[in-house]
Formats: sequence, structure tokens, C-alpha cells
Amino acid sequence: MGAKMKIISAPLPGGEKQLVESITPLLCPTNCSVISTPRCVGRGGGVALVFKNRLKIRTLSTGNYSSFELQCVKIESTTTPLVCALVYRPPKPDKDFISDFSDFLSQFVPLHDRLLILGDFNIHVCCPGRPMVSEFCHVLDSFSLLQHIDKATHVLGHSLDLILSYGIFIDKLNIEDASFSDHMPIVFDITLSNPMCTVKTPGLFSRYINSHTAIQFSEMFKKTAFSTADRLPSNPDELISLFHSSCSDILNSVAPLKYRRPKLTSQQWLDEPTRSFRQACRKAERRWKKDHLTVSFDIFKNALLTYQAAAKKARTKHFSDIINKNSHRPQILFGTINSIINPHVSPDADASTDICEKFLKFFTEKIENIRFQFNPSPSDITPGCSGATVIFNTFKQVSLEELREIVSHMKPTSSPHDVVPSHIIKDTFDTVGPSIQNIINSCLASGTVPSCFKHAVVQPLLKKHNLDAKCLKNYRPISKLPFISKVMEKVVLSQLQPFLDLNEISEPLQSGFKTLHSTETALLKVTNDLLLTLDSGENAILVLLDLSAAFDTVDHNTLLTRLEQWVGIKGTALDWFSSYLKHRTFSVSISQFFSSTAPVSYGVPQGSILGPVLFGLYMLPLGNIIRKHNISFHLYADDSQLYLPLKSKDSLQPLLDCLDDIKGWMATNFLQLNSNKTEVMIFGPPKSKHTLVSNLDNLEPFVKSHARNLGVILDSELCLDKQICAAVKNCFYQLRVIAKIKPFLSPKDLEKIIHAFITSRLDYCNSLYIGLPQSLLNRLQMAQNAAARLLTGTKKHDHITPVLASLHWLPVNFRIQFKVLLIVFKALNGQAPSYISDLIHPHQAPRSLRSSGNALLHVPRSRLKRKGDRAFAVAAPRLWNQLPLDIKKAPSILVFKSRLKTHLFTLSFPAS
Repeated sequence: MGAKMKIISAPLPGGEKQLVESITPLLCPTNCSVISTPRCVGRGGGVALVFKNRLKIRTLSTGNYSSFELQCVKIESTTTPLVCALVYRPPKPDKDFISDFSDFLSQFVPLHDRLLILGDFNIHVCCPGRPMVSEFCHVLDSFSLLQHIDKATHVLGHSLDLILSYGIFIDKLNIEDASFSDHMPIVFDITLSNPMCTVKTPGLFSRYINSHTAIQFSEMFKKTAFSTADRLPSNPDELISLFHSSCSDILNSVAPLKYRRPKLTSQQWLDEPTRSFRQACRKAERRWKKDHLTVSFDIFKNALLTYQAAAKKARTKHFSDIINKNSHRPQILFGTINSIINPHVSPDADASTDICEKFLKFFTEKIENIRFQFNPSPSDITPGCSGATVIFNTFKQVSLEELREIVSHMKPTSSPHDVVPSHIIKDTFDTVGPSIQNIINSCLASGTVPSCFKHAVVQPLLKKHNLDAKCLKNYRPISKLPFISKVMEKVVLSQLQPFLDLNEISEPLQSGFKTLHSTETALLKVTNDLLLTLDSGENAILVLLDLSAAFDTVDHNTLLTRLEQWVGIKGTALDWFSSYLKHRTFSVSISQFFSSTAPVSYGVPQGSILGPVLFGLYMLPLGNIIRKHNISFHLYADDSQLYLPLKSKDSLQPLLDCLDDIKGWMATNFLQLNSNKTEVMIFGPPKSKHTLVSNLDNLEPFVKSHARNLGVILDSELCLDKQICAAVKNCFYQLRVIAKIKPFLSPKDLEKIIHAFITSRLDYCNSLYIGLPQSLLNRLQMAQNAAARLLTGTKKHDHITPVLASLHWLPVNFRIQFKVLLIVFKALNGQAPSYISDLIHPHQAPRSLRSSGNALLHVPRSRLKRKGDRAFAVAAPRLWNQLPLDIKKAPSILVFKSRLKTHLFTLSFPAS
């Protein structure tokens, strides 16, 4: 069901205020009304809305803008309200229009789900090269506004009258002829759809676990045969089987399985006291409707007020609990809150065993088809492999205290095959810890992994909410492993990682899944090198390579050979890894339905602790192959970045030869390059780019003007305007979501939400923004200002600077400086990757000076200020050298952060 409206946008001839007022009655057909806002001073202008009387419309206060005229109304509907804004921008040049229009959008977009903006903008959007058009289009993109006019709306053949929308469907748009104006009327329909209804999911058998369950479980476990027996089985499979049977019997006693129908997602806040108040309210309402007595009405009114107060209190507590529990996990926090605010039809509603079997077949055949394309040689001949010089033979037995430390720092996870919930294990570790210790030490000593630890339950997850739910390739397999198996993997990693670090058995330019490394440090290194290349007057090329299902196609025999020959793992430790990788199985689960079990013959276990580390070791030879061709590169998990300067046509040949060797090595190792995600970017003057593109041979079809690289949109000019637009767009989308739950949140909880959803997006890789023009940074500042207004309830036209100062929020420009200086401090104190530390060099004075003790850094010279000054190796030392000495000499990173924030806060808000 939905509501349809026909809209006519028709600019009228200009005239005096008196003329507009005199023709107002003539504008109204039968059963229609008009709301007009004439121009107060000067000639011409003014906007008016003519509407059917059956529509409920009220005017919204918007304030005045000097660069355009505005009228804003809210159309109340039986489905959902629609905010409609009429805009007229005079044709004269006005440098303030972009900032004024952005300010208007930043105030209205976060508060409304459905917007319609139309009017005469006098901007030639049909001519991209005209002044202001590019900036205007960037503003629309930042706020996710769709522009629907693609034809001329003026008699001279230009698109001046625009229709902008968000959250509504526009159909049957037609531009008609008119004799009363040089602008053409635009007629279109809009459809307002009802919010998606929530579908109840089928009930499930689950255990009712409360605060007493852990205590009861602990008491009963002390009396089991597993805990009291003097002699236990030595076989790991028998040990874990006895442990599971003992725990299962206890749980069946203290928390038996019961059939429960889940609550509606949107009503999870509804507790028992609030439900009783609602029942009393409905009872009073029925009585009043039956007898129509005044006393019954008063009882109903009091019951309604009581229920509303209780409901608000319950919602506030519910959201507060969610925020406090997941304040450091923004992804989980957003997913939970969004599912409550915007409930949708669950894919589990159509689940069945047949669907699970289809997913099982699809996931299996996908990997088989990739593997079928390769026919590698049986030998594993890889450049640079000279044999490991160190040996890792056996695992040490883990002590109870070491195990306690590991379990306490692990996040609670769940798997359908977990006999004991992970939070019960954490709460009762003093009781069950020794038993888990026996199981893990038995596995490490024997070099085997129990078969139940090697079974994964895969749950399909739609990659994006707007994808077709019926297409299987739109789903991502989420693998869930037993909690105790992940504890054992953590024990193994705690012994393997120090061995790898001590002997430097890792790729220095691999930033995936490594401490002190991140996507930001990887991108900082790559962009620094590219900017310095451009600063030297040369062109540069960047090739982004991606693999198809890389983790799932890893060959087990090749990986074990690499662990033995490259890493030096032998003996019982190698036996353990062999048992860990081989004879694995998986099944697909949707809701309460399960598929059959299928073997996993390839790949490192998804969702595991060791999987990413093993994949990194599997990819070790790749760095040597690239270095052989003298190509600069950086790796992040299965994403590869290759880049080099381009001085002439011959400069491309080493890159092409390197790509051929990479393809050959990957085919030998059962890895498939994803050609759909291979992207090539050329940086440099536009005139030379065309010549270079024509010499790329097979790479020419992959050349892009911009590409997403590790979550950041890079462009061929490295100006990052598309990245900033995307960040602003995401921020305002999140603000819409946050605005819906603001009435149920305390200011403290609301600020946590804003930091998790908004500040985290503004800060993501913001060290790349150093040196960007202030006009670009103002877009990010606009999002931060909107978040501050939402948090504090500041009025639209009140100054925002005092608000930011009162919140102690650093403005965007200073947050960028804070991030850059923090990375410098980490690099100087051994808390950053080596490739970042290598970019920072102390200043070496030719003679003794008074500034010698100021901890200055060397600032490389830059030829092109717009490019070279933005490189981290140039910009970071300049910022560092301006800091007071007491900040540079901070004894710890926490002290440094505190002093630096105080310093930057003083610079940004001097009056404070």
C-alpha cells in the first residue's frame, strides 16, 4: 500500500510583491489553497505552493538565507510525512550559495526520512564545465540527494529547474510546454510507501539462562565424573566427548530447552512492568468506549500517561544497556540499533532444509570451480626459498593462569554446536578451566585436533541490504566455530607469533592482521610514495589486485610445505597443523534448519583465529617475486597494491613482466585473480595520461579515474574529493538513524552513539587529509557541526563554535593534525610499522645550535607545494617541529594524547 501525489513545478513570471499577492486568489483552482512567500525587498522572486485542501500541510521554520529564497512545508500523510522545500536562486553570481545551501541541508537532512526539494536553481547542471556546477553536484552527492532532471527546462535549452529527492519514488516525470513563462512546467508523481512490516520469525528451542545459571552449573560440574575422576582418557576426542556429555547433562538440568517464540525486534525494550501498564491502558480504553462516561475517560487518560512514561523509561534503559555493552564495537552497535529502528522482513522467514542444501551446494561448487581451472606442477618451487634456519618443534603445555588470561580477553562467541555457551565458560572458569586445560594440553602434546573442533556452521549473510535476496551469490558465508576450539587456537597463536616476530618470518610490507599495522598505515605509506613521485615531476601508476575467495582456495599440502620449509615448523607442531587443516567439515544453518555435512578440502578455516596468520604465511613468496622486478608494493591480506614511477614507455615493461610472474605463481598456488576487481590508476598531468594509457596493453581496460582502496576512494589527482563526499554522505545517513532514537537516550549515551557512528567515520584514515584545501575539509566540518547540533539541541542559526568548545570536540582540521602527530609519536617510540618509522628522521644540525635539544625532525624539500607538502614524510615533521618540547617528551602515549589534545584545543578555541 502507498500514497500517490501529483506534483507540478512551474516557476511564475517575476514581479513585485503586490503583484504576487494580487494573483494569489487566481492561482487556486477549486478545492485548493496556496501558501506564498513573496520577496520582501527588491524586484521579482518569491515562491508559492498550491495544494489540494484534502492535504494536511503546515509551514516549517527555516530561517533566512541571503543567497536564495526558501519555503519549506511538511505534508502530513497517512503513511509517512514528506518535507517539501521550494527554492529560488536568483541568476546573479553568489559565492555564498553553496555554503548556505549546504547549511540548510545539514540542518534538515538528518531530521527527515523523506525530502523533496524543487525550484529554480539557475544552475546549468547540463553543463558540467560551468562554474559552481561541480561543487553543487558534490553537495547533492554528499547528502545522498537524487537529481531527476535530465532535459532542458528553459526555452534557451538549459536545465535550470531541478527536482531533488531523498527517500521517495518519483515516477512519470514529464516536462511540458508553457506559454506563460520562459520556464517549462514539470509534472511528476511521487509514491510514499508504508514502512516495511515486521514478520514474526518461527519459534526456536532455547535455554533460559539467568544470573543463577552459572552458579548452579558450577556446583553441579564439581560433582561430575570429568571433574572428580583420577584417570581421564588420553585421547583428545574421548576427552572432549566426555566433557560435552557432562556439560550437556548439567545444562539440561539447570536450563532445559524450551520452545520460545522470539519477540518482535521493534519491541525488545518491552519488559513485564511496561507490558502490564499497556494491558491496563487497553482495558481502560475498552471500558471508556463502551460506556462513554467522563470518569472512564479520566481513568483511561491516566492509564495512558502512566504507560507512556513507563514505555519511555523502558526504552531508555534498553538502549542504554545496548550502548554500554557495545560502546567499543561500532559495527555491532549500529547493526543492533538499526534493526530495532528499521525492522525488516527477516530472510529466516522463508528458511527450510532445502534452502540450506542449496547454499551448501553453491558454496562448495564455487570453490571447486575455481580450483578446477588450475593444473599446477607438483613441486613447490618458489623464488627466495632457501630453507628455514630456525626450528619450531613442539608446543609448550599451557598453564592454568595463561589459559585464564586468554579466555578473559576473548570476546564471547556463539556456535550452534557449542554445548556450553561461551559466557558460561567465562563465568565458571574457576570450575571448568582445569578440564579445558587438560583437553588443550592433550591436543598439543599429541599433535591432533578433535573432529568436533573442525566442524564449522555456516550462516549466509546478505552482503548489502539492497541486493536481491533470492540470488545466492549475493550472500557471504559467515563461519562459526566452537568456542573452546578458538581458545585452543589462541593458545597456539600465543606461542607461534613470538617465534615469527623474533625470527622476522613475515612480509614487512604486509599490513593485514598484524599488530601496530592498519589500513591507515598501509595507505599512508602508498600515498606518501605517490605524492613524492608526483612532486619529483614524474607520473606514477598504481595497480590494485584482488583475489577471488582467496582464503577458501588455499591448498593444504602447499601450506604445510611452506610452514615446514619457510617457517621451520616441524615435529609434533607440524602434525598439529596437519590435523588442524585436514578432514574439516561444514554445514549450512538458517534459523532452526540445517543442511547435511560436506567436507572442506581446501582453504584456511574461516572465522578462525589462526586462519589469517596461516594465509599470510601462505603468501610469503609473493613479496620476493615483486621485489625481483624492482616494483614498489604493499599488501593487505589478499589485496595487493603495485606502484612505480613512469618516466617513459619502457618504464611499464617491468610492471607487465611482474604481473605475468604474479599470475603464474598464483596459478601454481591455486589462487585466482579477480579480473572484475582489478583496477589501474595513473597519476600525473592529464596530457601525459592519455599517452601512457595507450601503452598499457592488456591493462588498458582496467584504467579508472578513481577506485576504492582499503575503504578509501582514491582519485587520479589524489585530491580525495570523492572520499570526502562518501564520508559526509555516510555521516548524514547515520544522523538520520540517530535522530530517531534521540528521545530515548540520555545525553551521555547519545554522545557515545555519535562518536561510534559519526566521529569514527570522520576519523577513518583522516591522516590522508593533511594539506587538503580548507574548502574540502569544510564538508567534513559540516557533518561534525550537524552532529553537535543534534546532540545539544542547538538552534539552526546559533553559532556552532561555542558548542564544539563546550563539548570539548576538536574541529576536523585539528583532528587531522592530532592523528598525524600521534602516528609520528608512535613511530619515534617503536609503536608503528617499520615502513612508517623509516619515513621519520631526526634533524641533524651541521653544528651545535640552541635548537639541538628541541627534538626536531628533518623536513625533506618539496618541489611542488600542492603535492609534496601533502606527503606524510614532509607534512608530519613540519607539524611535529611546531609542538612544545614537553609534548614531544611525553613519557607515555596516554600522556602524549592528553597534552596534545589540550594544546590543539587551545589553538582551535583561543577564547576558551
